[in-house]
Amino acid sequence: MNQYIYCPRRYWYIKYYNTIGSNFYKRDGELKHKNKSIKGGWIREIYLESEEVGLKGKIDILEQNNDLIPIERKRAEDYFYSDKIQITGYCMLLEDNIEQKINKGIIYLYGSDKREDIEINEKLRNKVYKTIEEMKELDSDSPPKFVENKNKCKKCSTLEYCMPDESKKLGEA
Repeated sequence: MNQYIYCPRRYWYIKYYNTIGSNFYKRDGELKHKNKSIKGGWIREIYLESEEVGLKGKIDILEQNNDLIPIERKRAEDYFYSDKIQITGYCMLLEDNIEQKINKGIIYLYGSDKREDIEINEKLRNKVYKTIEEMKELDSDSPPKFVENKNKCKKCSTLEYCMPDESKKLGEA
């Protein structure tokens, strides 16, 4: 979902052509996952699926104090709206698997060493469901439009497949 919200075209390339590619940011994230720190009370990288929600995914860290709290780790200094939707989706996955309401998720930012609490509300939950429906409507023969924010392309691991500048010059809108 995070990739779809960031750029539907990027998600389309990954889904239909398995073209995740690689770049510094992707590789750095993989290494951070591999070299994760150990802390008491953490369950690390738990994979969950839910037919009810229509999602599957891997929660980076599941913190267990009085409540279970999913934590998504990001290499940035700040988080984006797509990250909020991603952590909401993880909370919904967890809820369906443990049959208990999850009201909070956390985004941990490596760049600033901050934990950002995300209150999980109905507006975010509805956006998860809406995004899932949009993702299901994608067609392998029709790539989504290019994102308007060209800055997103600079760090994209599918740039070499998408080729937005070249594709636009050839007439693709």
